[in-house]
Amino acid sequence: MLARRALGLGAFTITYNVLEGIVAVTAGVVAGAVSLVGFGLDSGIEVISAVIVVIRLSAEVRGVEPDERKEKLALRAVALTFFLLAGYLVIVGIRDLATGETPETSVVGIVLTALSIVIMPTLAWAKRRIGLQMGSALVVADAAETRLCAILSVTTFANLLAYLLLGWTWLDPIAGFVIAIFAIMEGREAWKGELVEDHEHH
Repeated sequence: MLARRALGLGAFTITYNVLEGIVAVTAGVVAGAVSLVGFGLDSGIEVISAVIVVIRLSAEVRGVEPDERKEKLALRAVALTFFLLAGYLVIVGIRDLATGETPETSVVGIVLTALSIVIMPTLAWAKRRIGLQMGSALVVADAAETRLCAILSVTTFANLLAYLLLGWTWLDPIAGFVIAIFAIMEGREAWKGELVEDHEHH
């Protein structure tokens, strides 16, 4: 059953991202790296998104009929998580550019983001595939959240590596702004419920 498979992916997402978030935020605070802290917070936001989806899918597995109003509310709750992440990244990025605050090298952050570069895209692809097969905008929105985490993994990894090798301190907040743009775009689509429809029109 597709709902059970989606439920399993959601459970894995929650477990992995709780661990990822704790490690990333801790390492980011120690190193003073806004992109790494933002990466960790995104893990927390992705947990919220996955929990919303798991609750909905659990009801479906139990045979509860879908409620369109509740579906829309859940989808908009997921959309809000994108906007929260974008707001955080923009505010902290502006602060760091204004104060000239520079991050320290974080080997833990480099290893963690490298691991997520492998795991997150695969997880996002699996979620999106099942979501489209189910015709579930909620599961597809959750897949978009995971895809954003994958993009965030790449930019954060590149940023930490660039600072380690080249000393580019300005890349940290700039990477945050780029991710914020992606988050707003995905959040708008999730809010409007257009993630499945856009795919079907292509």
